[in-house]
Amino acid sequence: MDWHAWHRDYDRTDSSLRRRLDVVRKRIRLALDECPPGPVRVISVCAGQGHDLIGALWDHPRRGDVTARLVELDVGNAATARESARAAGLHGIEVVVGDAASTTHYTGMAPADLVLVCGVFGNITDDDVERVATYSKQLCRSGGTLVWTRHRKPPDLVPRICGWLEAEGFERLWMSEPDAGFGVGVHRLAGESRPLDTAQSMFTFVGYDVLARSGRASQYGDRTRCRRSRDACRNPS
Repeated sequence: MDWHAWHRDYDRTDSSLRRRLDVVRKRIRLALDECPPGPVRVISVCAGQGHDLIGALWDHPRRGDVTARLVELDVGNAATARESARAAGLHGIEVVVGDAASTTHYTGMAPADLVLVCGVFGNITDDDVERVATYSKQLCRSGGTLVWTRHRKPPDLVPRICGWLEAEGFERLWMSEPDAGFGVGVHRLAGESRPLDTAQSMFTFVGYDVLARSGRASQYGDRTRCRRSRDACRNPS
């Protein structure tokens, strides 16, 4: 899968991916509006080309307050994200090339005011989605906001994701309608954040195409969690 080429769908105004992006950007901007005065820390897991955060910050009044770390394995996507941040004058954005599943990459940034887990949940097993929900309590500060996405193809995992997050002390702020063609969720950590457990792996990237062929997302994880996917952490689905 050429994940760099995959991002071209963002340029198609009629694509569901572009519509989802517009919604995610709006939710990021609203979350920034609600942040208290002062520095704002942002984490983006599997950041891709950074379209969501960079696009949201382009003309936002809090842009100068933001320090962000975008973690992305694909070198080409990471380079595009860096160039986009530079072109936007967003000097507080750091792009790290690496496996976004590794908690080590978030040292010094977690817990953050805003955590983006967009394009992740459709590419990992159900078991690992639940695992990420647990780790989100380490990435997000108490009172911080988590913005996440997941497709709504059957079987629709979105209700279970909401349940997993809410069991960890997150409260639901907003959820896209079931017929939107995509799922975008916004949760706030009402409970206490946990210290970051470094050098841990939050998930194994499988890929939405592999998961679709297997048809057994939960059981597939048992065979893949023991190895690191060569294509770990892009930004689809």
